Amino acid sequence: MTDGDVGILDPAVAASGGAALCTDLAVVQAMLDTEFAWAQVLVEHGIGDAAWLPVIEDACAVERYDLAAIAADAAGGGNALIPLLARLRATTAERSPEAAAFLHLGATSQDIVDTALLLVATRTLTATASALDATADALVTLVGEHRSTLMVARTLAQHSLPSTFALKAAHWLAGITAARSRLSALLPTLPLQWGGAAGTLASLDTLRGVDTLALVDALAARLGLAAPVAPWQTNRWPVLRAGGAAAEAVAACAVIGADVALLSRPEFGELSEPRADGRGVSSAMPQKQNPVLSVLLKREGLRVGLDLGALTAAAAATVDERSDGGWHAEWTPLRSLVRSAAVSAELAAELAGGLGVHPERMRQNLGLAGPVLLSERVVAVLGRALADRGDHDGPRDVRAAMTAARDAATGDTGDTGAIERSLLATLGADRLAAALGGTTLSDLLDPAGYLGRADDFCVRIVAEATTRTPLGKEPRA
Repeated sequence: MTDGDVGILDPAVAASGGAALCTDLAVVQAMLDTEFAWAQVLVEHGIGDAAWLPVIEDACAVERYDLAAIAADAAGGGNALIPLLARLRATTAERSPEAAAFLHLGATSQDIVDTALLLVATRTLTATASALDATADALVTLVGEHRSTLMVARTLAQHSLPSTFALKAAHWLAGITAARSRLSALLPTLPLQWGGAAGTLASLDTLRGVDTLALVDALAARLGLAAPVAPWQTNRWPVLRAGGAAAEAVAACAVIGADVALLSRPEFGELSEPRADGRGVSSAMPQKQNPVLSVLLKREGLRVGLDLGALTAAAAATVDERSDGGWHAEWTPLRSLVRSAAVSAELAAELAGGLGVHPERMRQNLGLAGPVLLSERVVAVLGRALADRGDHDGPRDVRAAMTAARDAATGDTGDTGAIERSLLATLGADRLAAALGGTTLSDLLDPAGYLGRADDFCVRIVAEATTRTPLGKEPRA
């Protein structure tokens, strides 16, 4: 039996490959990676014996350590690095006491913890970006396949105007593209944190003949992080930007889940999730096929605001040269945010890649509102035509006629004749004929003829999505 948190209450995380990049194991390994990279940099600059490096590297394998014991002991110092470092030194000292004493030279707990968390964030958000790419590719395909698939646009939960499924998918794509672009811009800028005991690196300056800032830059390069302008232990912008970019990715994916969950309801039947063995089943009702991917995406979206708010509040509480609680309060929400981003992007990629689209149901639902769905067009075209002829009451009268037609609609809302009768009753035959000119009422009430620039928007969104910004530089494992 496994004793610990394995994701019983967080099934999306338990099944996620990206989430594995920010487990406790991953965080501790990132701390060890940072300690070893610092030892390498020091040796490269003539500080320390190169013979110590294999010993330190061997000791920096996370599998050597009991994470539960480290976590329990962390309460004594307020962070996990303190008991981890004690164990790392003890392990190293078994083969080389000199190497053990050399570890952590000039560093402090916050240097290691902050750097490790940004390593974890960078690795996890890089995986997120890859999953967003897969999501975008699937959405581009959907847009291309459904540019002529009519559906009803809904505003404030009501039928509003005709649209296309391509435009809905394109809007999903636009959100994914924006989130991916933000990650592309962010990842190369996330910096190393290295300030020593109080953010001055004073202890390193006691080493003669050493360019302290060159050491910091070399460590950043070795870890695949940006070189910091200065220590940022009291300026938490890297943490806030990482969390904010993660939250945007979660939100972009959650929108897809929310739409699919709604439109897959039997009364809509416009979309359906991809099926997989054992997924979507009910424990009590065998006829059900639950939209589990969408549900899990919505779950992540509902949680993300709480985590982002907590992270922001923690960063805002920073005081002195090391915060008494604000820094500590950042760790959990930051990890939760980047983990949620990875999970959401994976779920969205699977959902978009296997989404079932049902054009016939979309057309049926479009027809439920009947021709009154085109009221905006009728009012605009006929009202303008009458106004252009000097009939300044025309726009008001056309609107009144369409309102009356809407109010008179019953079960059969598809009766174009009812709208014509309402227009005739309000305008009279001569005014209606003058307003129509060379067109017919049936033409005006054709939903395929009133899509505005929907297709142009699809083309532009796809063009933006298919011109991706590279991630800049890949973080080193």
